[in-house]
Amino acid sequence: MIASYQALCQARVDHALATLFEAPLADLGRLYEAMRYSVMNGGKRVRPLLAYAACEALGALPENANGAACAVELIHAYSLVHDDLPAMDDDDLRRGQPTTHKAFDEACAILAGDGLQSLAFSALVDPRLSELADGTRLQMVRTLAMAAGPAGMVGGQAIDLGSVGKRLGQPALERMHRHKTGALIEASVHLGALASERAERADLAALQTYAQAVGLAFQVQDDILDVEGDTATLGKRQGADIARDKPTYPALLGLGAAKAYAVELRDQALHSLRPFGAGAEPLRALARYIIERRN
Repeated sequence: MIASYQALCQARVDHALATLFEAPLADLGRLYEAMRYSVMNGGKRVRPLLAYAACEALGALPENANGAACAVELIHAYSLVHDDLPAMDDDDLRRGQPTTHKAFDEACAILAGDGLQSLAFSALVDPRLSELADGTRLQMVRTLAMAAGPAGMVGGQAIDLGSVGKRLGQPALERMHRHKTGALIEASVHLGALASERAERADLAALQTYAQAVGLAFQVQDDILDVEGDTATLGKRQGADIARDKPTYPALLGLGAAKAYAVELRDQALHSLRPFGAGAEPLRALARYIIERRN
């Protein structure tokens, strides 16, 4: 199921994203080319899938979440562009292709990331993408700002950079990843639920529990793949975290225990969806996929 659902959602969000990269001035052509390159060069689109699946779980049309799906992918793409820079992780390869600062240059990559971040908030309020009430849009903007900023993803990256060479305990490691990776994944689910305009407080609470579990599971699996994967399959340099002496779950728990923890988190996510019916099956499939993926 997940392969066909993923293909359908990828096509939907890619079509919506493609409408956002037309340069308003000829002088901005290279900047928009770099922005497009950073977003439209592949990727699993896990965050848009989660937004669509959460919207559908509440009985709404997935198209209601087009703005949310675009927004979380744009934020994710901007974060990767900046993370890959020499001042951060200094990576040359992303999704099997040269990173944006290699394909263009550092200054252009910084500006492309800045542009993608701004474009994400524009996507949330773009009536061409989703027709939603103004109050709903306001809640969505606030949700994304909190998840993407210093209280969320950016803060997690700051903690990550400050943790290189250190030995973190599991609570500290989880705190870092709940910010760096988990915050945007949680926002993806929450934004999709808001886009349905049908979410009750109990729905949002159950979906938050789900999102927290899959967000952490995603990072645990990433750490496992950094050990077990290969560069060609991953689309980025295998062993990069080990080479940088970054704290990871396999390093802390051992590889076998890290795999068991990923399964435990998947089961927590599935348990949280018990109040939902068949409409939440894509969310269930995504929880399974997140710890089974090979890239």
